[in-house]
Amino acid sequence: MTTSTGPAPGTAPANEAPLTLDQPTPRVLSGWDQGTFWANLGVSLLGFSGVLVVLDPLGTGRPTLSFAAAVTASVVGTLIGTFALGLAAITGARTGAPSMVLLRGLFGAKASYLPTVLNVLQMVGWAVFELVVISTGLKILARQVFGEPGPGWLYVLVAGAVTTALTLRPLGALRVIRRYVTVAVVLAILYLGWDLAGRGVPMEGGSWKDFWFATDSVIAVSISWLPLVADYARHSRSEKEAFGGLVVGQTLAGIAGSVLGVAALAMIAFDSTDPYKVFDPFTATGVGVVCFGVLVLREVDQSFANVYSTAVSAQNLLPRADRRVLCLISGALATGLALLVDMDSFAGFLYLIGAVFIPMFAVLVVDFFVLGGHRDWDVSEQAPTRWVMLLPWALGFATYQLIAPTGIAGWSDAWAWLQGAVGLTVQPWMSASLLSFAVAALTTLAVGRGHRSRHRTGTG
Repeated sequence: MTTSTGPAPGTAPANEAPLTLDQPTPRVLSGWDQGTFWANLGVSLLGFSGVLVVLDPLGTGRPTLSFAAAVTASVVGTLIGTFALGLAAITGARTGAPSMVLLRGLFGAKASYLPTVLNVLQMVGWAVFELVVISTGLKILARQVFGEPGPGWLYVLVAGAVTTALTLRPLGALRVIRRYVTVAVVLAILYLGWDLAGRGVPMEGGSWKDFWFATDSVIAVSISWLPLVADYARHSRSEKEAFGGLVVGQTLAGIAGSVLGVAALAMIAFDSTDPYKVFDPFTATGVGVVCFGVLVLREVDQSFANVYSTAVSAQNLLPRADRRVLCLISGALATGLALLVDMDSFAGFLYLIGAVFIPMFAVLVVDFFVLGGHRDWDVSEQAPTRWVMLLPWALGFATYQLIAPTGIAGWSDAWAWLQGAVGLTVQPWMSASLLSFAVAALTTLAVGRGHRSRHRTGTG
């Protein structure tokens, strides 16, 4: 008589993420697991430096928003973006499918390859940015402690290696975050907030004129997580725990992180030429250095999430590929690119992500929740192509670009020309995020209802 002492060859442990798409998905994450994980993702050093876009949404090189307007934009943008993430978590928990596989039910198996490729590109991009921020944070710490930071490439390699190692046992990494990391992060945030508040916020002037442009940038930060939400929500024990854990954790941490970033930029009188100067107020005291160190080490869960979701997204294209191999490839790619990239294109990258995924989410929400798609959502490799659903996505993307063209040479010029051709004058009240969502949602209602009905009856 023999007894089993571990998983069968070629399979993951019962409490770990499956190795391939055709293996069962364990439902082992509680609301507390989800909440602590998303709370950690909501506090990002990259987000602190990205607050430059909140204070100066039009890239003028000076703060155009008042401190109160910037804080309000941070709160409003986080609430809108987090609620969207919560709805996405429900779809993942209900279907048990990762994000890009979930899109088979929206666009069809073959058509889902397009957003999958886009998502792989953006996940690699975010992982690169995170590794750059982590290595920069480690250099700052080394300078504070030892006086000499040493070679930057060494920090990138260390951050990349740790990140990739975590992706091999992703649910185990979430448990480590829940048990050990979250408490340290909460204490660090509380101290840094108390320290900055005690020194006052010297920023003066500014207005509310560009409030919605700033809010769009905050929404884009939250929405950037949208294409990977289901990768983790599919492991939730219930839809309620998936939604509640994400919304509570991400909202509280996202608002705290954004407000802290705005306050830190105000302390240095807004230096738009060096996004890393935002960290100077954090390291002004010995305790601050320790707290900053906690945030630097915690940043690895951001790069972990991006590298892991790059691999899981790629499985939509290669369903029987071992995710561990894909994680090693995506981790090595992100690490290599991090040795070469700079942060100058961050704002444009951020807006482009919002332009792509906000209207796509609108199409998904309407089709899944409003048109009843959740009753027969097909995530199989034989899911029929629904080309018509690409139309509302495209129109939403065009709406976003007309209002806030992505700052890429040639690209933004083309959209500026189109603005003139259609006689559009962008007003301060126009939110690219909300208007592109509305256009995509209404178009989905118009074209999707009949198509969904024909799909169920097999007549179209």
